[in-house]
Formats: sequence, C-alpha cells, structure tokens
Amino acid sequence: MLLYIHVPYCRAKCRYCSFYSVPLPGGEALPAYTDTLLREIALWGDTLGRASVESVFFGGGTPSLLPPKAIKAILARIRQAFSLSAKAEISLEANPESFLVMGYAYEVAAAGVNRISLGVQSLDDNALAALGRPHGKREAIAAYELARVAGFASVSMDFIWGLPGQKRRDWMRELAEAVSLRPDHLSCYGLTLEDGTPMTDAHNRGLIELPEEKEQAAMYMDGADYLETAGLLQYEISNFARMGFQCRHNLGYWESAEYLGFGPGATSTLNGQRWTNQPDIATWIRNVADGLQAQNPEILSPKIRLLETVMLRLRTTRGLRLKAYREMTGRDFMQDNKQLVHLLHSRGLVRIRNGYVRLTRNGMLVSNAILEHLFEAMDAQLPDNPEQVALPGKIAT
Repeated sequence: MLLYIHVPYCRAKCRYCSFYSVPLPGGEALPAYTDTLLREIALWGDTLGRASVESVFFGGGTPSLLPPKAIKAILARIRQAFSLSAKAEISLEANPESFLVMGYAYEVAAAGVNRISLGVQSLDDNALAALGRPHGKREAIAAYELARVAGFASVSMDFIWGLPGQKRRDWMRELAEAVSLRPDHLSCYGLTLEDGTPMTDAHNRGLIELPEEKEQAAMYMDGADYLETAGLLQYEISNFARMGFQCRHNLGYWESAEYLGFGPGATSTLNGQRWTNQPDIATWIRNVADGLQAQNPEILSPKIRLLETVMLRLRTTRGLRLKAYREMTGRDFMQDNKQLVHLLHSRGLVRIRNGYVRLTRNGMLVSNAILEHLFEAMDAQLPDNPEQVALPGKIAT
C-alpha cells in the first residue's frame, strides 16, 4: 500500500496551480493540522490492522513548510498504525526557499525522509516570477546542493516546459544546466492551463501567449532525447530517472497499487472504492474529530478498474502486457481494438513488440488524445461486468 500525506499550505499560491492549497496563516494552524493528521492516521490504522506500507509521500501544497518535528511525529504515528517497510521510500516535496531554512534539510533527513523532490519548475528568474514562484534560480541550485550534502538517498527536480514566451533553445539550455547538477530524477511537465488560475485568466485575456504547438513538440521530443543520452531514462510520459531511481510511489500509482490519502483534499483508492477528503481544512478537521472515514465513496466497477489499469500502463514506457489483459478479461486486446491500434501504429504512435503495446515518444506527445479515444473504444467493446478482472496492483507485468 502507498500512503499520501497532503499538506494544504503554501506561502502564496502559484499562478498556474489548481491543487487544493491555502496561504499559511499564523498561530496554531500547523499544530492543529498535524494533530488532526495524527488522529486520521490512527483511525485508519485501527481500521486496516497494521497494513503493509511500501511508500510514504508528502505532497501539497508546500510540505517543506512542516517543521521537522511534525514530520518525525507523523512518521512515528505511521509506524505505530501500519507496518512500514524498513526499505520504504519516504518522499518530501520541497520548495527551495523553505528547504534552505538553516538546519531544515539535516533535521528532515534525521526524521526519516530519504527522497527529496524539489519544486524548481524553471532555472530562469523571469519565468519563475511569471509562474509566481517564491524562489529564484540561485535558491533552486543551492537547495539541490544542500540536499546532496545532507545525504538524501535520492534527489529529484520538477520542471515545467511550454511556458509563455519560451523557445526550444531556452528549454534545452535549462535541461543542460539541470543535467550538469547530476540529479537522480527529473519530472518535466508541459504547462497545463487549469480553470480558475491566474495564468489561465491572463491567457484568456490575451496578456500571455504560449509557444506554438510545433515549438512545444520540439521541446518535448528533443528534451526527452537529450535526457536519455545523459543517462536519465524515460519511464513515464513526464518522468526520467537514472537506473534504479524511479519514483517508487508514482510507479505504484501507474501499476494500480492501492493507496490511502491523508489530509484535506487527499484521494484514496482502496478495496474497489475511491473517495476524496473534503478540500477544506476546517471541514476535514471536524470530520476526523467525528471519526468519519471514506466519505461518499465511489464504487469502482470491474470495468472501470480495468479501463484505468490499461490507461495507467500505457502512460509508462513499459506499456501494457497483452497476455495480462487476456488474463484479466478473457479477451484479446488487439482484436478488440484492431482498427484503432492499426491506425495508431500506421502513424507511428504505438509500437507492438515482445507481447507489449506501448506508446512511442510521438504517441506520448499526444497521449491525452490517444488515451481518450482508446478509453471510448474499450468502453464500447467491454461488457459492463467482465468475468475476470485482477485486483488493483495484481496485474502481471
């Protein structure tokens, strides 16, 4: 099982972000959040009976706003309530400016965090200002170097490409500078304009302009090629890692592992059900105090679970194992989707080899459209209740 801890606080909301977060107030906000989180973890520990946990991920928001003593207490409570593997990956998302607080990195490492994911986003000060990030290039590099000195087993950096005014040459220059630091892992996400964000509003009003589609395609294709030549192998549409440094937590998501989310706005998928905690801190605190769990769960039918498994597998470079699909459904994936797969193959968007169907890099560039069409085709082909469907996380790969 995977555990996700949602930290809902930020110093200020970034202009592109649609995740649930609020500006950090003063006073007792963080202690109240931490106390409620500890109660929520204990409630689920009692319910699930010390279930095995392979990964813990502190996401947000800005998890590096949590004091090290709070992180230590949270991990101690997880060890009490669950059976946390001695080899568990324990990740903390961190903003450079909060990570650089004196002593913070060393105390977080001593608390048990062994993987740091730095929200760098860009190594261009103008771009960082446009994104609303509270740090500059110098702080980002200093935070990375500090993470190395502090001895974390794995250090990742997040970047965003396709920014307003950005050119291919700008993106390639940033990647070269990032690679020179020798990170273990890079997440490189194309900018998505989310409803309700200041950046989307500015775009709709004509105040900013995104790079043309051809320029964005060159950023993705050439950037991915460059990272692989530098030893950062692509293992998912937006993720690259040195051998052995893939993010085990995210791999669990893509392999349909069960996961439990703590904190306001956190989502869980467990025992064929999915639910999301209320994205409101005060409501979440009241619900935990009342002992409420798994509120308004969505029942995931075998068909939905199967469709999601296929979609998630096709996001990875390994792809979908055709034999596994047959074992889950008693059906032939290639026969069910013959026309669509043939069309995608003829256009160089998928590859069928060694019993797997995979998206090519060109296919990954337009993966959202491909997966949407495939989902619709499979939804029409499959019966509502396939006789054989593997449980999440049990598909053979």
